[in-house]
Amino acid sequence: MTEPQFILPDWPAPANVRATVTTRTGGVSRAPYDSFNLAAHVGDDPAAVRENRARLSTALALPAVPAWLKQVHGVVVVDATLSGCEPEADGVFATQPGAVCAVLTADCLPVLLCNRAGTKVAALHAGWRGLVGGVIEAGVKALGVPGSDLLAWLGPAIGPASFEVGPEVRAAFVRHDTQAAQAFRVARDGKYLADIYLLARLQLQRLGVAEVYGGGFCTVTERARFFSYRRDGVTGRMASLIWLADG
Repeated sequence: MTEPQFILPDWPAPANVRATVTTRTGGVSRAPYDSFNLAAHVGDDPAAVRENRARLSTALALPAVPAWLKQVHGVVVVDATLSGCEPEADGVFATQPGAVCAVLTADCLPVLLCNRAGTKVAALHAGWRGLVGGVIEAGVKALGVPGSDLLAWLGPAIGPASFEVGPEVRAAFVRHDTQAAQAFRVARDGKYLADIYLLARLQLQRLGVAEVYGGGFCTVTERARFFSYRRDGVTGRMASLIWLADG
């Protein structure tokens, strides 16, 4: 049996902050969800998803079932301990040990946040609509501390050479912040290539979050490691998780 493979964030988070991102390796789902799909909404066999989630909990020794969300490309951020049964939200935060924050992605950007004291964490699902709408700002606000007190890590997302968008997407970002123009370069047929990592970094910097780590992945081109909705259409989802450990 292949063991699940994980990516551990390379950031100077406090020792009690635990974070990881899954890859597509180490589960039981069949193609096109092969193999470590953790999403229950994409058409995969529910029994396979349950087994994959069980493997996730075992491999990471999670202190609780992750606070899974029904993601809608919005800006709602909920408390992991009060989230109930998969609320409609695109962010989740925790301020006490034992609650596991999680978001699912397959091209959209997962953003993990923690404070320097190691008492608050959050996971955000940031597609371009969420970024324009303000999901990162909502996540920072939910943690209730100045941006200068936070660290951020950007997980696997569609890379800047693969994220082709229409002029309306560029216009939406530039309306909010003229500096966002630098994250777009002209492609073909009037379209642009967008750097979702740079767009997130600009927003974090504007919110006072100076320490931003991660980025540099591409879910589209790294086929062996990552699911990609844009590349494959019907596919699975990776999970980005963060929680506070006891002690």
